[in-house]
Amino acid sequence: MKTLSARYRQAHKEAKWAVGLALAYFAWWYISAYAFAPSGIDESLPTLYWGFPLWFLLACIIGPVLFTVLCGLMVKYLYRDMSLEVEQEADDE
Repeated sequence: MKTLSARYRQAHKEAKWAVGLALAYFAWWYISAYAFAPSGIDESLPTLYWGFPLWFLLACIIGPVLFTVLCGLMVKYLYRDMSLEVEQEADDE
C-alpha cells in the first residue's frame, strides 16, 4: 500500500464487509429465532433436535459457529496487512 488513498480504499472495503457480515448475522439470528419459534402456546412440547428446539439450535448454536467461520474467512481472504506508518515522499531535486 503505497499511497494514502489506496489505504483508505482498502479500509473502506474492509469496513463495508465487516458491517455487512454483522447485519447478515443479525438477520440470521432474527429470522431463525422468530420464524422457527412455536406459533402458539399449546399443550405439547416442541420437537427437539439434539435436546434443543429448532429456533434455539439455529439462532444460538449454529449461527455463532457459522458466522465465526465466515469472519475468519473474511479476515484471511479480504483483509490486507498494511503499515500504519506514514511514508514520506522523497524530494529528488
